[in-house]
Amino acid sequence: MPHAPRPLQGITVISLEHAIAAPFCTRQLADLGARVIKIERPGAGDFARGYDTRVNGLSSHFVWTNRSKESLTLDLKDEQGKRIIDQLLAGADVLVQNLAPGAAAGLGLSARVLQAKYPGLIVCDISGYGEDGPYRDKKAYDLLIQSEAGFLSVTGTPDEVVKAGCSIADIAAGMYAYSNILAALIQRGRDGRGSHIDLSMLEALTEWMSFPLYYAYQGASAPARSGAEHATIYPYGPFAAGDGKTVMLGLQNEREWKVFCEVVLQDAALAGDARFCSNALRHEHREVLRQLILSVFADMTAEQVVARLDQAHIANARVNTMHDLWQHPQLAARERWTEVDTPAGRVAALLPPGANDRYDYRMDAIPALGQHTDAILGGLGYDAAAIAALRERGAV
Repeated sequence: MPHAPRPLQGITVISLEHAIAAPFCTRQLADLGARVIKIERPGAGDFARGYDTRVNGLSSHFVWTNRSKESLTLDLKDEQGKRIIDQLLAGADVLVQNLAPGAAAGLGLSARVLQAKYPGLIVCDISGYGEDGPYRDKKAYDLLIQSEAGFLSVTGTPDEVVKAGCSIADIAAGMYAYSNILAALIQRGRDGRGSHIDLSMLEALTEWMSFPLYYAYQGASAPARSGAEHATIYPYGPFAAGDGKTVMLGLQNEREWKVFCEVVLQDAALAGDARFCSNALRHEHREVLRQLILSVFADMTAEQVVARLDQAHIANARVNTMHDLWQHPQLAARERWTEVDTPAGRVAALLPPGANDRYDYRMDAIPALGQHTDAILGGLGYDAAAIAALRERGAV
């Protein structure tokens, strides 16, 4: 069955981006078919290019967030560079930027200025704290936002706070920027007008913190840091098996507790034990219950534990490593891996979540720094001599 055109084919996005939040947003727009022109500093580029060299010499962060884009090197402080960005914006649908606070406005690229010139343009500004308020000018990195949003206060062990192992604040901001831009494109399709999106990392991650926020409503105690265990439900978390491997399991209700005792622990009488006959009591006596569970699991391998949990229809998971995830049988069975080109050869890439039966995702190459500069400028009417002159003065 032939696929329909991708949803964002014909949409042009200009991105003044670095690191993760904005690049992750625009990569997802590119996945849906948008043309994304990534503006990078001449000679240096997005500093995320240099975070590490783990993917055939390329940065793991950069490979993740920059496929299917065109890289244009441009000095936005140079008069010729300013002229070029104006030419690009005149034909663009969306501008995304996550420069330092105030930097875009200092370059004459504030939403107020741009919307007066290009009334159909959607401008998405991604920042740590938003464009006003007392924190407006503070620098914001992922770990700092995890801290400000209270994420660290509920993540870790009773003795130590722990940050997320991935850039969760950047990811949250990138996802909300992406969904806000999609909504703005729908709205523009109705009335022809662009819009300004003021997206803050703090607000994005605070939204994701809403369960612990409400749990601590009106001064109540917050969820305790409980490692990989659930703060309020028990048993729910990691349990060691006799072969040294760990199994994650979770119970949600009294029916599951009864079956867990009968099938997994093979001790039906335990379900009626007065210490454990409600979640609140199981939580209160969690250490005693933990030792009872571990004593049963000590004589079993992790696979045997999982088999019993599956038999009882109790939710469970293996505690996978990154190597395990690359080899995950479910991802392989659903054919969720493909390959994309990079300046260092082809690499594996996960297809975007959400298989759609109307279109396929765009999975094009990760660009080298400035790879598309000549082609983009040529499309704006610059000939080879003019491009050489721009390069000579350092404008591109």
